[in-house]
Amino acid sequence: MQLQKSYKGESAFGTLYLVPTPIGNLKDMTFRAIEVLKSVDFIAAEDTRVTGLLLKHFEIATPQLSFHEHNAYEKIPHLMAVLRSGKSIAQVSDAGMPSISDPGHDLVKAALAEGVPVVSLPGSSAGITALIASGLAAQPHIFYGFLPRKAAQQKAFLEEKKLYPETQIFYESPYRLKDTLANILLVYGDREAVLVRELTKIYEEYQRGRVSELLAYIREHPVKGECLLLVAGSSGESTRTGEKDLDPVAVIAALVDEGAKPNQAIKKVAKEFGLNRQALYQQYHQLDS
Repeated sequence: MQLQKSYKGESAFGTLYLVPTPIGNLKDMTFRAIEVLKSVDFIAAEDTRVTGLLLKHFEIATPQLSFHEHNAYEKIPHLMAVLRSGKSIAQVSDAGMPSISDPGHDLVKAALAEGVPVVSLPGSSAGITALIASGLAAQPHIFYGFLPRKAAQQKAFLEEKKLYPETQIFYESPYRLKDTLANILLVYGDREAVLVRELTKIYEEYQRGRVSELLAYIREHPVKGECLLLVAGSSGESTRTGEKDLDPVAVIAALVDEGAKPNQAIKKVAKEFGLNRQALYQQYHQLDS
């Protein structure tokens, strides 16, 4: 592999700027980000309507180009032609750092392959912002973004990661959060976790506790708004039935959340934990012994 060097001032091409935008609070926009958005020739935006509101707020008149996961294949050649012509582009996502949950990475690779200078601006990052206030270990950590949506694929993904020692950071939809927590409980055991909602916004909220406690909380308080989920890394001990603090009732509830019938879940957990099924039945249904 040949060593690549690129200096913005030495290129005949335009520059590709990667510009972070606020994840909720518009006051988090930096002076430099505003200056770059005003100075470039075009802004490549994930959603021009969302970015349009931001540009209007800061009185930025730079024209936008639509650039998202559904049109990236056809748009990257056009964006590269603009950069080769000597014009500069700022790429933005709807919120936070670009190139993480949008096709910016492919544009960066295309730019670097042709010697186009790429300049990244520092700014808002939801995962890191939540991590440092979570109370979980900040180092080491690993960011996964959104988990697979299908239950089987999600469980397979978690099985691969369950022994990792890093604090794990996930994005998740509030509509899938309960099922995701149930799968994490089943695969990882009852680890420490933090649910972060509406980060940097008026109703910002952190819920800290074990996975089973977060599950119990959202059953009583349905979650709304954008969510992040942070889960403690593996301590090196058994992640399921060998964990002394794993609550069998929480495991039953997780199986029921996944669609199992209560009696089937009780039978399965009683067998795995070596418990009396009738006693566990009464405990789950909060009956007197």
